[in-house]
Amino acid sequence: MALSKTEPDADASIHSTFGSRYVRASLPRFQIPENTIPKEAAYQIISDELMLDGNPRLNLASFVTTWMEPECNKLIMDAINKNYVDMDEYPVTTELQNRCVNMIARLFNAPLGDSEVAVGVGTVGSSEAIMLAGLAFKRKWQNRRKAEGKPYDKPNIVTGANVQVCWEKFARYFEVELKEVKLRDDYYVMDPHKAVEMVDENTICVAAILGSTLNGEFEDVNLLNKLLTEKNKQTGWDTPIHVDAASGGFIAPFLYKDLVWDFRLPLVKSINVSGHKYGLVYAGIGWVIWRSHEDLPDELIFHINYLGADQPTFTLNFSKGSSQIIAQYYQLIRLGIEGYTSIMENCRDNAKILKEGLLKTGRFKIVSKDIGVPLVAFSLKDNSYHTEFEISDMLRRFGWIVPAYTMAPDAQHVTVLRVVIREDFSRTLAERLVIDIEKVLHELDTMPARVNAKLANAALVGKADEHGVVVAGKKPDLDNDGEVKTAPQKKTTGVC
Repeated sequence: MALSKTEPDADASIHSTFGSRYVRASLPRFQIPENTIPKEAAYQIISDELMLDGNPRLNLASFVTTWMEPECNKLIMDAINKNYVDMDEYPVTTELQNRCVNMIARLFNAPLGDSEVAVGVGTVGSSEAIMLAGLAFKRKWQNRRKAEGKPYDKPNIVTGANVQVCWEKFARYFEVELKEVKLRDDYYVMDPHKAVEMVDENTICVAAILGSTLNGEFEDVNLLNKLLTEKNKQTGWDTPIHVDAASGGFIAPFLYKDLVWDFRLPLVKSINVSGHKYGLVYAGIGWVIWRSHEDLPDELIFHINYLGADQPTFTLNFSKGSSQIIAQYYQLIRLGIEGYTSIMENCRDNAKILKEGLLKTGRFKIVSKDIGVPLVAFSLKDNSYHTEFEISDMLRRFGWIVPAYTMAPDAQHVTVLRVVIREDFSRTLAERLVIDIEKVLHELDTMPARVNAKLANAALVGKADEHGVVVAGKKPDLDNDGEVKTAPQKKTTGVC
């Protein structure tokens, strides 16, 4: 009689992944496992963990694109294995990048002739773009100072305190002093007058933000150009302007055509923009455009030939994917001026709907401006009982990711919630968000406030109750003014 025998690895042929041994034990987290596992099991285990991430569509903290058309998704997957830096092997991809640079340069009104080629480069994001622009300014300033026989070891940049952290990174990594114009109540962007006052002979540029991450407001680049031009004439300096249009560069040309902020202003020498924000491409693409060839020093450009041909390059990164460049070109030719205008108008209208819904609650004041990035930044009129951080935390129960954060110096006492309106945030979602915020407010109203609870506990300490029993308890922590100290709130900046 034949006897059957069970193989120890028989579960490798089980059809159900969840019936296999691979999901019964934790996989190594900090070292490569000794043995292989089936591809189905590896996929399922990773997919299950990723379910605990937030929903990108409901992540209202981020400016980064979370939806694209299926046709573009297919182009991205078709090019996922192309290394962009192999320009000789992928000449069409290089051509598409150059087309994007020229389209964006003309969108920003670069002074180009009909057949003139724009100067710019695709980057991993605006952080790399800002590093490259900053290096160009630093090198031009150093070259000029050397030619004049003056010291060139103490460069600085003037910005507002509301700048994104990538500016701080540039200053620290490349040894440039960052001189920040402080904010103040009800003025949460750089004041051009104060910025120009801080400019000195060592200033390599003034950086203006077209779309502050804190409240979406556009800084007045036109006024900055006027004031700085006057100071340059008085001093004999040649201090230029860089516009950080990471968020607003694909908004202003379509919503605010009469707003002068770009290369129409003579002192604007370079502009960066994030293709992966309102350029409507998935994360991983930015652009930096220079006014002319004279604004990008030749010594910063490298020429390599070991990949098959002479390739000029000015990047901090080398190997990178081609997909996002192709996706940017798709969006530019697919949407055109008409399509981008329609999408930006829709974002602006949905931001207005959300703003009106928040104001109807009677509980909030709006910190963002009508002209700027389509977002709504808002604060509680009274946060003495409950705070913006509590609202942010409780909204996560409904799936919403809404950041709460404090403003930059000298407005740190202002706490803000911010909702970024992207292409895929519909009016229905805006109305739904207002409903959920009202639910959170109602629930908070029925809960005892933290401060009141602590004060009540403090009042009971050492007192006798109605039966003559002394109530024991821990005295609350008091600050120097005798007020009850509260635990510091979690800071969720959500600034991207």
